[in-house]
Amino acid sequence: MPNHIRTENVLKEFGEIKLVGFRVLCEGDAYQKEIPKAAKELEERVNEIRYLVDTRQIGAFKVETQAAEEDGYWIGVPVSRFNDIPDGMVALTIPSHKYASFMHNGPKYDIGNSYQILHQWIAEHGLTRATNNWSLEFYQMEEISSEELRVELCDAVI
Repeated sequence: MPNHIRTENVLKEFGEIKLVGFRVLCEGDAYQKEIPKAAKELEERVNEIRYLVDTRQIGAFKVETQAAEEDGYWIGVPVSRFNDIPDGMVALTIPSHKYASFMHNGPKYDIGNSYQILHQWIAEHGLTRATNNWSLEFYQMEEISSEELRVELCDAVI
């Protein structure tokens, strides 16, 4: 069994999450290069962010966007409130929602397979992906820029 597969998928519910960090907006394949760059800059500048809850980086994106301002990928850290957002950074509020979760532990290039496993699990359990809601990816900061990563994939479900 490949090392990125875990057999226990779970349902989770998260309350509202406030993130401060960077929005990455580019063409399809460029995300693979631009997200790690933004993550590295966030790691270097995390000390500028006020009201930190945790330094763990969280990625957020919508599969289907309703508006241009929702397009892209956000990489940020959770904060308790927004105040004095550092220059060049943005704030994003993720509303409370329910998620199906799967742990990817392996090469970056193989994350698509982990998402396929997660999507299959969602369907097999009679759930529906909420593609117009935020999907989340929870990273360990020291692992996000390496070729191997450990990231919890959280796909919004109804």
